[in-house]
Amino acid sequence: MNKHVKKISNYAITGGMGVMVLATFNGCGDSGEVQQQQQQVQQQSIAKEGASVTIEKQTDGSYKILDEFPSAKSRVILIEDGKERILTQEEIDKLVKEEEAKVDAGTSNLTKKPEEVAESGGLGLAGTLMASMAAGMLGAALMNKLSNNQNYQQNRRTSYKSPSTYSRSQNSFSKARAANKARSTGAKKSGFFGSKKSSSTRSSSFGG
Repeated sequence: MNKHVKKISNYAITGGMGVMVLATFNGCGDSGEVQQQQQQVQQQSIAKEGASVTIEKQTDGSYKILDEFPSAKSRVILIEDGKERILTQEEIDKLVKEEEAKVDAGTSNLTKKPEEVAESGGLGLAGTLMASMAAGMLGAALMNKLSNNQNYQQNRRTSYKSPSTYSRSQNSFSKARAANKARSTGAKKSGFFGSKKSSSTRSSSFGG
């Protein structure tokens, strides 16, 4: 009975090493594909990071970012008339779509000069949402259109309730990025793609 167990164990080990060898050969055969896979893993890791943002409607009808911080899942909390609720994904998608149409038409307050925005009553709910740190996760396509717009960068600062709120937000996300980068670097060093040498050693010993 021990012989049978030993034989089955040997088959399992051999099969496992065979998979590793195939993976190693595939990696060696196309380094570009390996790099692409690494980038996809990193992007998936980044995508898992989100932001929790609280937007408050002011007495003058404008909207301001009251608070925001990194979170595992992006969510938008809206405070209107003293009542607090979390926006649904459908509501968020609608706001992003409406603001994107305005950006494409050149009528969005996000791309206007800060003085014009102040005179027109602020960014509005959709604009304030797209000025928050959650914007990159909730409206990536729109963010690509706004990333190089100087007026947008200036309007982002004024979308916060106070300068201290803006600074607190920037600091919290900077720390989160640094921590994520450290984890990502550690994962690459200890992961399969970062240990080609040991994989090659195992495959050569198996072949010999």
